[in-house]
Amino acid sequence: MQIIRIMRNDMTDEERISTLRRQLHEHNHRYYVLNSPVISDQEFDFMMHELQDLEARHPELYDANSPTMRVGSDITKDFRQVPHRYPMLSLANTYSEEDVAEWYNQVSRGLEGEEFEVCCEMKYDGLSISLTYENGRLVQAVTRGDGVQGDDVTANVRTIRTIPLVLEQGLGYPEQFEIRGEILMPWQSFNRLNEEREEIGEQPFANPRNAASGTLKSQDSRVVAERGLDAYLYYLLGEEIKAEGHYESLQTAKAWGFKTSEGMCKVRTLEEIYAFIKRWDTERKTLPVATDGIVLKVNSLRQQRHLGFTAKSPRWAIAYKFRAERACTRLLNVTYQVGRTGAVTPVANMETVQLAGTKVRRATLNNADFIRSFNIHEGDWLYVEKGGEIIPKIVGVDEERREPSAVPVEFITHCPECGAPLRRNEGEAVTYCPNDSGCPPQIKGRIEHFIARKAMNIDSLGPETVDAYYENGLINNIADLYTLTVDQINADGSREKSARKIISAISESKAIPFERVVFALGIRMVGETTAKLLARHFNDIESLSNATVEQLMQVDGVGEVIAVSVVTYFKDEKNREIVRRLTQYGLQMSVDKEQGQPKDDALQGMNVVISGVFARHSRDEYKMMIEQHGGKNQSSISSKTTFILAGDNMGPSKLQKAQKLGVKIISEEDFLTTYIKEEKE
Repeated sequence: MQIIRIMRNDMTDEERISTLRRQLHEHNHRYYVLNSPVISDQEFDFMMHELQDLEARHPELYDANSPTMRVGSDITKDFRQVPHRYPMLSLANTYSEEDVAEWYNQVSRGLEGEEFEVCCEMKYDGLSISLTYENGRLVQAVTRGDGVQGDDVTANVRTIRTIPLVLEQGLGYPEQFEIRGEILMPWQSFNRLNEEREEIGEQPFANPRNAASGTLKSQDSRVVAERGLDAYLYYLLGEEIKAEGHYESLQTAKAWGFKTSEGMCKVRTLEEIYAFIKRWDTERKTLPVATDGIVLKVNSLRQQRHLGFTAKSPRWAIAYKFRAERACTRLLNVTYQVGRTGAVTPVANMETVQLAGTKVRRATLNNADFIRSFNIHEGDWLYVEKGGEIIPKIVGVDEERREPSAVPVEFITHCPECGAPLRRNEGEAVTYCPNDSGCPPQIKGRIEHFIARKAMNIDSLGPETVDAYYENGLINNIADLYTLTVDQINADGSREKSARKIISAISESKAIPFERVVFALGIRMVGETTAKLLARHFNDIESLSNATVEQLMQVDGVGEVIAVSVVTYFKDEKNREIVRRLTQYGLQMSVDKEQGQPKDDALQGMNVVISGVFARHSRDEYKMMIEQHGGKNQSSISSKTTFILAGDNMGPSKLQKAQKLGVKIISEEDFLTTYIKEEKE
């Protein structure tokens, strides 16, 4: 289909709004589902901004399915329970080819020897969802819940760009139908989210399914929009569905604009089923989302009706679950780690075992509730798997091998580092040490965070140096860095050169922009992006430190939890004294007005990835230039990348991906002369 831009000439605002909505829906589908965009990101953004402006002027033309709803809103509400028109039953699970054969033979007996086809498709590891459409428009999205009723999450689902809000007219879909599928968090989004959580001292999600579930249940749909969820649809329901087979109905749904499994196929024999399982047990590792098995369904809808259901699941379908590699090993002891935010994490130290190609001897026990839920005893034999085939996790206990004298593992009551009584807030799973100004791991962790490259970038220091300075009494908080002298560092006279380099790097950090100073302070829940938003909203440290929860929540992207965390930080007199000292020592405690304003729009609407080593400017300087000229920095290459700014030693994997996606690569010199208008030296 060719999409034609219709300009505003001779059109009323209402007609233009209708046109823009239709075109943007089509472009969304081409970009996120078909992976074949026909316009640039800049053109898309221009159209979106125009639609937002028109809708703001005409609130009477509000439409819940407008493309502008993809960004989400900050309206907080409880999810209401909605009954399912058709019960959402679970599938029976199997883990062996023998079980698959037994199911296949049961189907054959149930059909009294009649030939049948089996539709094989991927089993995605996400959150089940039911979508209802009326006259081609999404009207409701409901989670599985207990199978009889679920949560109405329509507002959040509308932000997921692979789910069509409005179907194109003339495609022959019924007046009303239901389509079911799985909401997932792609690996790329999952890894980015966990990096952000670790940056601000939050516990990372254990796997993409938990992350997707937690995201979809967020009370702020803007959070859902930002986290990049995806959706695959696998079951079409309705009284007017004309297809005779399940496979055919999903091909029809795909033609209507829905995203379905690319690996789906029809087979007839057990051997073909086994071949499909064997193929995807390997190839699934290359998919952008998590899968945990294969779903087998009798294809004919007539035969499905004949086979019917048990009390819990359909007789005509079964799920074959891929086996995660598992091992059983003995628990030696439990130790406890204290992070920079004070969170205390129990760790199982085990006899070394080989698992998924690596040696495993440690695995997190998450928190006190986790230990209690598995009833873990000292000396137990623990079952260990690789969560997402990456992180070792405890999945069970072999209680039959437990010693009669074994006692339950009890979570500690006092900090293992400073001895302070531990706390746990109501409604939180995390136990933490409140002694943030006297607990060594917290003190050293905050200093290490402060000097990090994305914060104050004092690259002459490292964790070992920080540890040594702390143990020798040279520093006890981040402000003490600015009182260090060459003589203190070079006390034995053997490190004068390195001492001068360190003092110079500390001095140079005073020029770091205010937004990065805010991030460097290490306020709980305030990551790099949030720090930038806070800095640009309040402009200086005095305004930020005196802001109320209500004022903080006016910042786009800042919710109540973050706001309370910021207020709590500045309410502590020790923290306020550190900020006063940092101000006194000359750090940037206000926004540089000139630096904060875009210089021009030479890179407006462009997404830029930086890779390699540069001669003229640092990577951070280039990031700042890109923002100052209207562009956006991307951490990884995708189909949305406009170009790659490449220096020397660009990574081969990035080069290969750029070539595969057809992303343009430009040199440092070309970037400076073409976009920044900087003359060659």
